[in-house]
Amino acid sequence: MKKLWIVAFTALAFTACNSSPASSSDATQQAKEERNKRIALASVGSFEKGNLDSVFKDVAPDAIDYGEGSNPPVKGVDSAKNGLKTWMTAVPNFKGSDFVAVADGDYVMVYGQWSGTWSKDFLGMKPTGRSFSMYDVDIFKFNEEGKIIEHRSVQSSKEAARQLGMDMPNFQ
Repeated sequence: MKKLWIVAFTALAFTACNSSPASSSDATQQAKEERNKRIALASVGSFEKGNLDSVFKDVAPDAIDYGEGSNPPVKGVDSAKNGLKTWMTAVPNFKGSDFVAVADGDYVMVYGQWSGTWSKDFLGMKPTGRSFSMYDVDIFKFNEEGKIIEHRSVQSSKEAARQLGMDMPNFQ
């Protein structure tokens, strides 16, 4: 019986020594994912304040915004900032809420609800005073330095335009 306990104890000790905690590369990856989630949430949250400089603070200069895919991609921070400025001028109460961020490698997905009222001219169209509300997932891709290099959106810009009563041009 004593030999059985010695064998069992030795086997447990050997197993305990061989089961390693998360590797440092796992910890590094988790830290990068947490950093990227904080950056994505800060960028999305900057919409609440209408602060475009904060929205784009951590975006690489040559980043690409693919939107939801129905329009051509927008390349570069300045182009994306100008487009967003036009939108935020037309819908000054544009806001998001209930954000949840999930990270996987270099990607962060932020889910939330967006709303606003069209109250000023937009791309030569007169405002209808109508509002929209919809859910969206923004997908950000990060580089090693923690800069956003790509953005995609799941929300349909056509659905927002429909709710707002916009007659949007077809870019295809």
